[in-house]
Amino acid sequence: MTATNLKSGERIDQLYSQNIQIIQSPEVFAFSLDAVLLADFAKPLAKASSQTVDLCAGNGAVGLFMSSKTRGKIAEVEIQPRLADMARRSVTLNHLDDRMTVYEGDLANVTDWIPKDSVDVVTCNPPYFADLPDSQKNPNEYLAIARHEITTNLATVVATTSGLLKMGGKAYFVHRPDRLLQLLDLMAANRLAPKRIRLVHPKPGKEANMVLVEAIKDGKPGGLRFLAPLMVYDQAGKYTAEVQALLYGQS
Repeated sequence: MTATNLKSGERIDQLYSQNIQIIQSPEVFAFSLDAVLLADFAKPLAKASSQTVDLCAGNGAVGLFMSSKTRGKIAEVEIQPRLADMARRSVTLNHLDDRMTVYEGDLANVTDWIPKDSVDVVTCNPPYFADLPDSQKNPNEYLAIARHEITTNLATVVATTSGLLKMGGKAYFVHRPDRLLQLLDLMAANRLAPKRIRLVHPKPGKEANMVLVEAIKDGKPGGLRFLAPLMVYDQAGKYTAEVQALLYGQS
């Protein structure tokens, strides 16, 4: 793919740690660190017969960043046509058309494309903010939908995730810590047992601003582990070694 294949306002960025290129647009959508962290936290099955689904896929970042961890199929589900188109072109850019498929539509209708109870791993980086009457939304429609629960909500995301997963399949979410209890309650109501939680802090001494959660469908109760917290920046304002490696590879 060359610059002539890009649409107005688009650029090609690279996750250097994985040699993955991705089409971005600050006017439409660009992935953030949470996508990189979710893709790293998730554990898709390596076998070629496995099926992974990424909901709220945006421009395809999470699925693309997981592609090196599995030989199986990866499906991405995105409701915004412009973002789904960017994701498809990024899949082609990385020569992954044989393993990755982008479905454009409401994730609540995902079983129109992917059979219920058939998926090994589901990931989701959902909109973080509830669509409240007094909530301030980005005037950019693309960004507003990506950040606020305008076209879906956490309850639908969790129910859809559980519906897709096989018994024993795993779900991975990234969200805001202030919604963790809601996420755990919804998981319990949808046969998802939390097994690993990791808090992400912007720097030492600052409150966590992201949380990563792993769950198993119909998993045994108990056994929840809280992993060591992840610091994004050190006290000097530089990326910590772990985040530096995730973005740029080992030095």
